[in-house]
Amino acid sequence: MNTMEFFMTEAPEAAQAFNNLIKSLSESTGLDSKTKQLIYISMKASQGDTAAVTAHTHMLKKLGASRDELKETILMTLTVSGIKGVAACLEPALNVFDSEADEK
Repeated sequence: MNTMEFFMTEAPEAAQAFNNLIKSLSESTGLDSKTKQLIYISMKASQGDTAAVTAHTHMLKKLGASRDELKETILMTLTVSGIKGVAACLEPALNVFDSEADEK
């Protein structure tokens, strides 16, 4: 059972509220979807969350982002969080991005 499945099983009301928040944020119109993904990836990279960064790299790629946009998004975390997130996330994210480019 993955983390979200466990969350849904153990705390269904909280999980539903969380899902509603995510839905509301994703449907807001102040930023386009690609920009939202770039921001999300930078926040998760600053925390060193490789799993979230690579999962959202798939989404970002589908939204038409370039490899350079992804790379700069992760590198921007250096000024706030130091090397931790870059060291943990840059290579896996670019590997995911490149592997999807090869599949075309």
